[in-house]
Amino acid sequence: MAIDSALEAVRAGMDYERLRLDAASRNIANANVPVAHGKAATLWRVDGGVAAGGFARVAGSPDDLVIGEREAQTREVHDPGHPMANAEGMVRYPQVDLVQEMTTMMTASRGYEANVRSFNFLRNMMLRAIEIGAK
Repeated sequence: MAIDSALEAVRAGMDYERLRLDAASRNIANANVPVAHGKAATLWRVDGGVAAGGFARVAGSPDDLVIGEREAQTREVHDPGHPMANAEGMVRYPQVDLVQEMTTMMTASRGYEANVRSFNFLRNMMLRAIEIGAK
């Protein structure tokens, strides 16, 4: 395996984990944002990559990865004084599983850190090879 392709795989992994982190943090941020009646609640997710073609696709073309929205369930809270309450006094919010989103954030953060360590290891190995070759 050429060093360039290894560095590209590490870069793709860092891109993927960054997008997962971004999607999870957006979902957590929107957990308490009311949804207008007549509109669908949405949650963020990473589209492309693993879901669309396996690890080889993620490693080969990280540019295909995007953050997309998907329709989500809603939860209703009784708050008659809220400006977005319906006639029964219910306000709709997206159904966000905070435990799942926090778990995603933690695993994405650890995955990103692992990719950074791999990148630094490969970089140091290249520098050492250049140093040896210069002697």
